[in-house]
Amino acid sequence: MSDRGFLFLFSLLMILGGIAAAVWLFVSGQAATVDGLFLALTALLFSLGFALYLKFLIRSASAKPASPPKSASASRA
Repeated sequence: MSDRGFLFLFSLLMILGGIAAAVWLFVSGQAATVDGLFLALTALLFSLGFALYLKFLIRSASAKPASPPKSASASRA
């Protein structure tokens, strides 16, 4: 597996894990405390960071490669 494939799968796992942790904190009622609220916000912020990286990874993989620049001698001839 390529490094991009591994990073894609790892990012998906971390996003789902952070969202699952935040949902669990809200469902179990632990988010009603100050510590639980900050833990839920941290988990969501962690997921957001990996989601932004995943967006960058997908955008850079789908972008067209730039065409090589033409040499000066080839354009004059």
